[in-house]
Amino acid sequence: MGVSSSVLDVTTMRSRLDRLRAHAAEAGVAATVVSPGSDLRYLTGIAGSSFERLTALVVPSDAAVAPVFVSPALEYAGLGHVPLAELGVEVRTWVDGEDPYALALGGVPTGRVAVSDMTPALHLLRLRDAGAVDQQLAGPVLRELRMRKDAAELAELRAAGAAIDRVHARVGEWLRAGRTEADVAADIAAAIVEEGHAAADFVIVGSGPNGASPHHSVSDRVIEDGDVVVVDIGGPLPSGYGSDSTRTYAVGTPREPDVAAAYAALQAAQQAAVEAVRPGVTCEAIDRAARDVLAGSGLAEHFIHRTGHGIGLDGHEEPYIVAGNDLPVEAGMTFSIEPGVYLSGRWGARIEDIVAVTEDGVERFNNRPTDLAVL
Repeated sequence: MGVSSSVLDVTTMRSRLDRLRAHAAEAGVAATVVSPGSDLRYLTGIAGSSFERLTALVVPSDAAVAPVFVSPALEYAGLGHVPLAELGVEVRTWVDGEDPYALALGGVPTGRVAVSDMTPALHLLRLRDAGAVDQQLAGPVLRELRMRKDAAELAELRAAGAAIDRVHARVGEWLRAGRTEADVAADIAAAIVEEGHAAADFVIVGSGPNGASPHHSVSDRVIEDGDVVVVDIGGPLPSGYGSDSTRTYAVGTPREPDVAAAYAALQAAQQAAVEAVRPGVTCEAIDRAARDVLAGSGLAEHFIHRTGHGIGLDGHEEPYIVAGNDLPVEAGMTFSIEPGVYLSGRWGARIEDIVAVTEDGVERFNNRPTDLAVL
């Protein structure tokens, strides 16, 4: 466990806890159990992941009942400077041999309990055995808070976008014929950290036929003259807010004859989806804006995934820009716009930018050119 609270202060944390109570009460939830992960980091700045010892924040929906933070004593020793007391949160530590589940639920009003979506079954079932019998996922409650970013969160995502843009600006230093995908990826990963990220969360270098696999990572394939290469990269800043951007490169003149026409359609599709973003437009309408352009060019069958995903403390979170999602987007929502074209066994291409919904339109957080970059 550790602390990362560069975008948090007591006022922000108190507001988020109050909003959580209100949304949970509206959903008929008596209490919300938040385990380590992005939800806990969002509410308190405490970063980390679950393991076999229970750590959890329990937030009753009744504002008259204090939230409880339960932590193993050996872990809480490193969290003493988190302003939980200022937030009115009661701290309950425990040592091996005690029952942390009974400790977590002690004094909590009875009723339905919402539990963080990524809570391990080890803890979920033991909470049930301790009395939290009526359970539901907390995602539908918490997403109402996390989908709409505040000014500090938007600033972090904007900075992450600028940082990953600086990495894409340097790809020509490493991407060339005769090198393997893995060699290029290693240089990119180092640059991601050099340009301000805490880590390289993912690096995709898909050359030639590997570019036709959207979630290809890297391989020992040697890059060749004429290859089209998909480079999809990102990672978190120290605050936890991340980047995610894809550009497609060509090593010399593409050897496939249909690249220029297909890529022009892809570029038009990505621009159409970005231009469709404004408050009140549904997620599925933004997806359709990209899909219709590619369909008009005879490429519909080669676009095999959704147009985008939300981003914040998680690389993939709500809202999802996909057919069937009739959620209207609102100011403060942030997500990717990333249509792709994938010709199995031959080549692929994708263009991805992170955007934010503004009061009257859209802001791009990535601003590198979207043209096919010929190196």
